[in-house]
Amino acid sequence: MLVKRFDDFSQLPERYSALFDNAARASFDTSREWYTHLAATALDPAGKVILYGVEHPDGNRPVAILPVRHARDGRALFSLSTYYSSLYAPLVDPGEQDHALTALFKSLKGVEPCWESLRLHPMPSDQPIFSATLRALKCAGWWAFPYYCFGNWYLPVEGRRYDQYSGGLPSRLRNTIKRKGKQFFSQAEGRLEIVTGGDSVERAIDAYNRIYLSSWKKPEPFPDFIPGMIRLFANKGQLRLGIAYVHEVPVAAQIWIVSHGKAAIYKLAYDEQFSSLSAGSILTEHLMRHVIDVDQVNEIDYLVGDDAYKKDWMSHRRERWGIVAYNPRTMTGMIGGANEMTRRTIKAGWAHLMKSVSAVKNGIGGTDNSKGDEHAGS
Repeated sequence: MLVKRFDDFSQLPERYSALFDNAARASFDTSREWYTHLAATALDPAGKVILYGVEHPDGNRPVAILPVRHARDGRALFSLSTYYSSLYAPLVDPGEQDHALTALFKSLKGVEPCWESLRLHPMPSDQPIFSATLRALKCAGWWAFPYYCFGNWYLPVEGRRYDQYSGGLPSRLRNTIKRKGKQFFSQAEGRLEIVTGGDSVERAIDAYNRIYLSSWKKPEPFPDFIPGMIRLFANKGQLRLGIAYVHEVPVAAQIWIVSHGKAAIYKLAYDEQFSSLSAGSILTEHLMRHVIDVDQVNEIDYLVGDDAYKKDWMSHRRERWGIVAYNPRTMTGMIGGANEMTRRTIKAGWAHLMKSVSAVKNGIGGTDNSKGDEHAGS
């Protein structure tokens, strides 16, 4: 396998695009356009993007690409993922997975000056790429450790229409939508809109920004990212930007992305002055109905986090994990790996001790407890 380095997306040959296209079928935020936009608008100026490609020696056919970033004055590599990312993984031809990843990580471990550590996240722990990446890192000589990132709630639609799906929602949520819906539409002159593209996009961006600034959320760390992302997916026909209006004033907005049979609920915000109207829930119901009945998606994904409200709308949960790896060829890597092993050993020992203490307290821990039970029952 041949491992090549590219220092910018403009340097990356077009022949690598097929790997991005294949990855985008699983998640909207793994396309080449996504990564290019992320690198251009949402990275610290002190950071630098590197793209490591792996090519089969037979015809220089690309079989893997690893988009990463690093601080210009550091020797640590990080996945090209940020606050705005919901999923990340090396992009690999499934038929070359183990060979390509092992060759890649051996190259990164041996390059001079050596990379000291590597952190990849958030990865789909339920998919083969996660275990393959961990396995390849260890095979290549890295000290690699998995770690938990966050929970991910999602809904397999399973061919249902919206009315069939909504019958399984919590009665409290159904009653809220029905009761507040009457108030929203009749008393507040409420109106709902879904923007997908065209001339409405810029107006929708302005409405979204207005709502976001009136919400409880912190200001965006990179203000150019979201508007550019909206335009990107509008141009691809994948944008579903829902907006709720009260007396023609935008009060709630949600950014959904529909791609390859999946709907991702990416961003939401509402003006806190209008929270009593439950416009956010009413808008969610409207978008749910649209993506199920009109787009006919197979899955709806709430992306990042275990927020309580997500459990009301979704039915399944999975986890996103990361991998941190240390290069023992370097002093910093060896120290980092040793510290990681020590910390995990102590944590596992403490957990075992607490489990034993709990067992003793509950009367199931040992011989003395058995004798005590016999005495008490005599």
